[in-house]
Amino acid sequence: MFGWEFPPHIAGGLGTASYGLTRGLARNGVEVIFVVPKAYGDEDQRFVRIVNASDVEALYESGEYAGELWKRVSFIQIDSNLVPYSSPEEFASLGEAYRKAGEQRTFPGEVWHERYNFSGRYGANLMEEVARYATVAAQVARDLAGKFDVIHAHDWLTYYAGMAAKAVSGKPLVVHMHATEFDRSGEHINRAVYDIERAGMEAADRVIAVSNLTRNIVITKYGIPPEKVVTVHNAVRFSENDEGEAVRGLDDKIVTFLGRITYQKGPDYFVEAAAKVLRRVPNVRFVMAGSGDLMHHVVRRVATLGISDRFHFTGFLKGAEVNRMFAMSDVYVMPSVSEPFGISPLEAMKSNVPVIISKQSGVAEVLDYALKVDYWDVDAMADAIYALVTYPALARMFSRKGHEEVTGIKWSNAAAKVKAVYEQLAGTGSR
Repeated sequence: MFGWEFPPHIAGGLGTASYGLTRGLARNGVEVIFVVPKAYGDEDQRFVRIVNASDVEALYESGEYAGELWKRVSFIQIDSNLVPYSSPEEFASLGEAYRKAGEQRTFPGEVWHERYNFSGRYGANLMEEVARYATVAAQVARDLAGKFDVIHAHDWLTYYAGMAAKAVSGKPLVVHMHATEFDRSGEHINRAVYDIERAGMEAADRVIAVSNLTRNIVITKYGIPPEKVVTVHNAVRFSENDEGEAVRGLDDKIVTFLGRITYQKGPDYFVEAAAKVLRRVPNVRFVMAGSGDLMHHVVRRVATLGISDRFHFTGFLKGAEVNRMFAMSDVYVMPSVSEPFGISPLEAMKSNVPVIISKQSGVAEVLDYALKVDYWDVDAMADAIYALVTYPALARMFSRKGHEEVTGIKWSNAAAKVKAVYEQLAGTGSR
């Protein structure tokens, strides 16, 4: 399995989903070797074996495959919509120096060994790391020959790695589509990323989409045959340490947005709805937890609307901080413009927080006890928030029923469906 991040070192939902799935696969009797660009040594390896790509000495060959790889991947301009889980300070651009270096990188017939120290981040050299990761993936496949049955690659950053491993081993490839370029950028897509996504899905033996919403995009926007694409919804993990300490120090109701402050997540609509709620009821505070390229825009809009004294920005939260935030919240809102799935509402519901989600989210397909609104309908969003903070009986009902519902959405069940895909491809299951 190839991923780009693994807890506790994560920048978004990709690492959380990878961790939940690997734990679920272990409970279904599947042994997983999880390769990451950079491992830190403190990853939970009770259910998975972590391979640190930075420790692998790869055999570099400037043959036809390697040359095509560098040509297609290495020197692509990075913009704010390309990187799926980055903070504003990590946005950067690959300059002319990278391009010139690439022109001198290989020579016909050249073969050499090299160990590449990956950063494992989403910064300026992201595309170079993506390309080198594919080369290292080929070496990992050689080193582990005979020790794996299926290759599984998570999101576009690892698709070329999966393709390289398949080319070396001949083993079937599964690619997991957690978010498409259309989710990140709307219709103004980065063509280079789209091409990587499409190439990975075309090369794969099976594509796993995290929702029917995503499956439809994969089929209609990328031209992938429907029989090749299966939906496996994400899940949520319960643990003994889920409950955070709720030290509030105030009686006001707290309404929370938690996610990247980017176009995809719809933070502007949350702000507009907040202003409408505050015109009707004053004892409510709104919290925006996260970071992203729209942060300054949102802060200015909050000031313009005159609600700064009721609006709070926490910055990026993770781990126990997320649990504490949910423990303090009375309502959770996910107003995403396009959300392939959305694990955070499940995390809120397991903390007994009633949730409001956009109809344009994959998680809406599996939830009955969540209030659903169109992301653009700020009046409906404001009405839903107002109802939950004003009518205690309604909030208690959604809290209780939501918790009961989310308890049944388990990673072990999702993993069982993924295992069935593996068995079919490996020829050990029923066809």
